Amino acid sequence: MSRSVWKGPFVNAKLLSMIKKKEYAKKSVIKLWSKNSCILPEFIGFVFNVYNGSKFINIVISEPMIGKKIGEFIETRKFIKHASNKK
Repeated sequence: MSRSVWKGPFVNAKLLSMIKKKEYAKKSVIKLWSKNSCILPEFIGFVFNVYNGSKFINIVISEPMIGKKIGEFIETRKFIKHASNKK
């Protein structure tokens, strides 16, 4: 189920305040634990370190990412290769 249109996209309040204040320069890295925040046009050019459960992964925000969630661009599970059939 999607979020109501009249509510608007969800963005973590702390993240939004950091971007609005221009507290961080575009070259600095912002550590982030909120994967459910939507990407807004103000985020373009910023670098986020997003926590995936075990380590931080760098994400550079670009134009085609607008409107999607931050968690869509990181892997949260490690794929272990299937065993081969060598007999």
